[in-house]
Amino acid sequence: MRGGTVQINWHDTKPILTLDFHPRTGVLATGGADYDIKLWIISSSEDQKKAPGVTYKTSLVYHSSAINVIRFSPSGEHLASGADGGELLLWKLHSADGGEVWKVLKSLCFHRKDVLDLEWSKDGLYLISGSVDNSCIIWDANKGCVHQILDGHFHYVQGVTWDPLSKYVASLSSDRSCRIYINKPSKSKGVEKMNFVCHHVVAKIDAETVDESKAVKSNLFLDETLPSFFRRLSWSPDGSFLLVPAGSYKCSSASAPTNTAFVFSRNDLSRPALILPGASKPVVATRFCPVAFNLRGSNSSTSTFFKLPHRLVFAVATLNSLYIYDMEGVEPIAIIAGIHYAAITDIAWSPNGKFLALSSQDGYCTLLEFENEELGTPLSASEGKNVVGGDVSPTVEYVTPPYGTTAAEAEGRKAEEETIELKSGCATATSTIPIKATKKRITPMAID
Repeated sequence: MRGGTVQINWHDTKPILTLDFHPRTGVLATGGADYDIKLWIISSSEDQKKAPGVTYKTSLVYHSSAINVIRFSPSGEHLASGADGGELLLWKLHSADGGEVWKVLKSLCFHRKDVLDLEWSKDGLYLISGSVDNSCIIWDANKGCVHQILDGHFHYVQGVTWDPLSKYVASLSSDRSCRIYINKPSKSKGVEKMNFVCHHVVAKIDAETVDESKAVKSNLFLDETLPSFFRRLSWSPDGSFLLVPAGSYKCSSASAPTNTAFVFSRNDLSRPALILPGASKPVVATRFCPVAFNLRGSNSSTSTFFKLPHRLVFAVATLNSLYIYDMEGVEPIAIIAGIHYAAITDIAWSPNGKFLALSSQDGYCTLLEFENEELGTPLSASEGKNVVGGDVSPTVEYVTPPYGTTAAEAEGRKAEEETIELKSGCATATSTIPIKATKKRITPMAID
């Protein structure tokens, strides 16, 4: 793995609030406080010691306020962008003599305040948005109109995601709750219509106490004092797991809360299956790699957590660091910290899983490049097609591993010793980023 913070003029030194890769071409789109969307071509450097190359392509100019979220549709034909003041635009890719050009297709008007997050449905026919007006809206992308309003939250909706199997949508709010909605189609005049109803409200969990007769519930999520606009949650590409940020978990009623991200199993979305504790700062964004990999089978002791026929890799971003996990192990495969001077705002994977990008309020982006098969051997085309969007039923054993195991301590010591050289895009800037363990051990922990 190589890369680093690319020292170029991304958005006139203004905060970069969001980014996403085109699912077909791998073009990187960024959006920020300068009101513009910019497209960049990312390429590998011939020099193995240098960061990936970044070439400016074009700008999409239309918004009149800061852009908080941009997401390409699964086909890559459309781009949705949400901004302050409730602005939500749909862009369409057109062919032109000089190449391809993006033009505004529709303006989706209903949110009264800032749009903070959005996600497309797997078929690209619908999208869901979350806003500071406390609501989620499901939009009909073809008609450009509201399909359904989900108004169960009592505070800002800072994260939304759409199940790739189209059965659920989920939202995360600063009211300290995660809401899972299930699609229960309604029929009108013989026509079946998509209709989401609240299936679970996940907000608190029983905390262990000395006196077992007294039930004490602790909040699972941080409140509105979280210093970030975003709580970006995500589904795994096969729909097996839901990864939720902004977690705060207490092992007992007397213990201090730990910053965490929660892993929910599709088999039971009413409670977290696992926690990823130990981050020194709150988790603000999560993203799964779109590529599924073959099992390595190098560590059979970890098979008690995830029983999948393939490996999935995902990234978890805190305000100041990045953790990369895979679902065949219990330890992060990489921890990167100290690369930005301000909060991380979004993360994105390239469609082939080769690049991982982070945006930050300091006005810069970090690009990481993985060598061939560094993350693993991708599944064959036929196998990958069955996994991504396929119906996979994960098995998660609710077994709590002890903290401070010998393996965890050894991994922590190893991480402290390792460093990764991340070269900046600026020819004169070079930084060495230590991959080191945080003060608290980072061992995934199952919740009974």
